[in-house]
Amino acid sequence: MQYLLSHLLQQAAASHSESMAARFLGHAWSYGELEARTNRLARALFASAVRRGDRVGLWMNKSLHSVEAVYGIMKAGAVYVPLDPSAPVARVAYITRDCDVRVLLVDASHANQVPDLLEQGAAVRTVLCLEPVVSAPCAHRGDIGFWDRDFIDGQAESSVECPAIETDLAYILYTSGSTGCPKGVMISHRASLAFVQWAACTFNLRPCDRVTSIAPLHFDLSSFDLYSTAKAGGTVVIVPEKLVSLPIKLADLWQHERITVTYTVPSILSMLVQYGRLDSHDLSALRMILFAGEVFPVKYLRRLVNAIPWAAYYNLYGPTETNVCTYYRVRPEDIAADAPPTLPIGRACENAEVFALDESGELVKAPGVEGELWVRGPTVAQGYWGDKERTARCFCQNPLHDRYPDPSYRTGDLVKLAADGKTWLFLGRRDHMIKSRGYRIELGDIESALYHHPAVREAAAVPVPDEIVGNRLYAYVVWGGDNPPNASELLAFCQQRLPPYMVPERVQFLAELPKTSTGKIDRASLLTWAQTGAQGGRE
Repeated sequence: MQYLLSHLLQQAAASHSESMAARFLGHAWSYGELEARTNRLARALFASAVRRGDRVGLWMNKSLHSVEAVYGIMKAGAVYVPLDPSAPVARVAYITRDCDVRVLLVDASHANQVPDLLEQGAAVRTVLCLEPVVSAPCAHRGDIGFWDRDFIDGQAESSVECPAIETDLAYILYTSGSTGCPKGVMISHRASLAFVQWAACTFNLRPCDRVTSIAPLHFDLSSFDLYSTAKAGGTVVIVPEKLVSLPIKLADLWQHERITVTYTVPSILSMLVQYGRLDSHDLSALRMILFAGEVFPVKYLRRLVNAIPWAAYYNLYGPTETNVCTYYRVRPEDIAADAPPTLPIGRACENAEVFALDESGELVKAPGVEGELWVRGPTVAQGYWGDKERTARCFCQNPLHDRYPDPSYRTGDLVKLAADGKTWLFLGRRDHMIKSRGYRIELGDIESALYHHPAVREAAAVPVPDEIVGNRLYAYVVWGGDNPPNASELLAFCQQRLPPYMVPERVQFLAELPKTSTGKIDRASLLTWAQTGAQGGRE
């Protein structure tokens, strides 16, 4: 019976112990070896006074040990909190304080940064290093318990009895908050397992599949990579962080590892199309390409489909608070020359319900009517850690009835039904729907117009608050042509496609757009640049 995420590993190890569970940089662990390692780690956590429900921080780069860490923490009945390994120490310390992380798992490089974390007020009292390390500064502090690899490997490898049940938390993912402070989304075993089972079934994952793990552990896409693959008994191929920004190297990995399924954000796939030399690689094993997290410019999706026409393509939609809640398989007409600028987000996943309410709170039933999307079902998160007020605002009683408790999530995303009355179209976020000079504007419409220029590689529209007009519109563009135009020429191009009030008043050219650690466009940095004039590109 599977009711915990760790049961996926246990069952795979029981049924095909010798099969390859995970690969990283040419090294691999079988399901049997991973099962034994995670049992030893769970016992090491028990010995470190970790108990059911405790939050255990995970501060390391992706590797085989990061897979060992998440399963080991969950087997101990604890909650893993993945910390961005590239984030400033002050941000990491804030997260550890916010959810009271007392035990921290690290790799060798982050073991050396623990003193800096403590100086920022982290309450960590025990550190376990999952990699061999000669010495670490925190190992010599009297106020910190430090355990190395030998301590973990000295534990018994027999099965561990996990004290958790399905409604307990499995992990907490911290995402950017509107106040500038990260917010922790609480995901239970039941919520994650419901998604994992749906994904493994829907995409027909098999033991022969080799699935990339591109997303960092603090990004919800990683739950598909790790757990849906384990559910199927396949092999997860861990992609080092540095390869994500090297398209040719990433294409090389697809080829050499004979990847069959990949799941990532559109910006990474767009880079692969432009710089990955896909036509010079043998990608015949690749049967499915899944993407989520942001809008995929159709011009790049078209090129990707032309380069790998035998693969199936799916647009997956859902905020961290729901994981994936709708999905859509790309059709040939979606990438035709006269296709709409954005893909539909599709229909609700099986065992989930999505609906929209218009501005009057009425249920959207007819095509073309705009409303805010709500989600209900087993994949909905438990709320935000330590923030009852925010949880109450976003995780609400189903507004369609009051007969029994039925928490549903308000996404803040604006949608409408397509002409078929069944397929949802994404219109934008409420926080991307801005007012300028009295007009209501979706920033995605501006970006779509910019992307229509054949030599625009990346584009982002930025609203700069202004007391007089509400918001001034700036645009940041990465140019791909040999003879880039000046700003006035690109603005003239936009004027042919947009009403005057939507044409940016300023365009700046950059060598590349800033990205977050999850691969999305870093809009907060762009806004800061626009407001301060910093990092200004060529106009």
